[in-house]
Amino acid sequence: MRTRLRWLLAVALLLVVAVPLTILFLRTHERVTRVETLPPQGEARYNPLYVLGQALRADGVEANARPRLDLTAMALQPHDTVVLLQDSAALPPTTARALLDWVERGGHLIVRTTPLTADDAADDTADNGPLLDMLGVDGTSRRNACAPFHVADDVNHVEFCDSRRFDVDPPTGIRVAQAWRDEEHGHVFVRLRRAAGTVDVLADLNFMKNSAAPGVDGLHDKAHRDLARYVLAPNYGKGTVWLVYGTRPPSLWQRVFHDGWPVWVPLLLALLGWLWLRAQRMGSLLPSPAVERRSLLEHVRASGEHLLRYGKAPLLYDAVRQAFLNRLRRRAPTAAALGGDARIHAIATLLQWSHDRVRIALQPPAAHDVAGLRDRIRLLIQMRNLL
Repeated sequence: MRTRLRWLLAVALLLVVAVPLTILFLRTHERVTRVETLPPQGEARYNPLYVLGQALRADGVEANARPRLDLTAMALQPHDTVVLLQDSAALPPTTARALLDWVERGGHLIVRTTPLTADDAADDTADNGPLLDMLGVDGTSRRNACAPFHVADDVNHVEFCDSRRFDVDPPTGIRVAQAWRDEEHGHVFVRLRRAAGTVDVLADLNFMKNSAAPGVDGLHDKAHRDLARYVLAPNYGKGTVWLVYGTRPPSLWQRVFHDGWPVWVPLLLALLGWLWLRAQRMGSLLPSPAVERRSLLEHVRASGEHLLRYGKAPLLYDAVRQAFLNRLRRRAPTAAALGGDARIHAIATLLQWSHDRVRIALQPPAAHDVAGLRDRIRLLIQMRNLL
């Protein structure tokens, strides 16, 4: 019965506390849904064409991404497409010539001009590289205007801002199929035909890249998707699309440094703490140990001062008097055997001292007469040394 009553009281107390708290929580809090945009993870962190590849795969097109152009590993086939975001100026002439030979067999190459640098503002020339030179493309540093790209829902849309414009004079065997330019600033896009293949040269490929924020740039923009679909049109759906993004994935050490800091920072602090505990200190927190003093004279002096401080002066006198008598027994046993005045007379005769001086030396001083104690000890030592 007691157990049941105890449980009933506990449940009642819980209800009395929980019900008001629940009502208070529901009245003071509101459910809110918020969407958080997380930073890119995995391949999306270092591959600017990752979203384009995902979009192509979703549309049934085979897409492969690579950090660098490698014709041996890629084994390009006719009707394939290569999006070359990598700087084409770094390609050797043999690779550029092999790319154009593949284009002749029906390939589609999409390439951009050399990226602009801070030094290009003062110099109008540019290092185009062997690939663009073979195509007759002459890049400049003119970048003071954007190219209008009007779409139905955004009539003021512009593209290719802050990019390298170019002029084109194709050699024999290459013809211009389509071009997008203005007379003042030069080309932003040109489509060249070489035998059965196509080469698209653009001022930049930013519209194909991943976006920094939804709805701002990249393929999140509808105009960018339309432009990307137009550029990819010649071989779209016919072969593999190779996305050469031109950057390498982060190394193991970079990933450990940026992503593994919750592990290595505590370990580093623990290591530093252990080193601090084990390190040799310049100064000690404890007092230096007392150095052993081995001088017998210091011990004797300290013992005498101790006895004198605590009223044991007669013991000091007795010790000195006994040392004198012991030597007297060895040097003058006859005088030592006497007693009273006879001993004093014999000692005075032996030492050629006055009787009063010997008597004072052999007479114990008062207990607190420090001066008398010193005089008698001095006399006894002199008498002992004269024997």
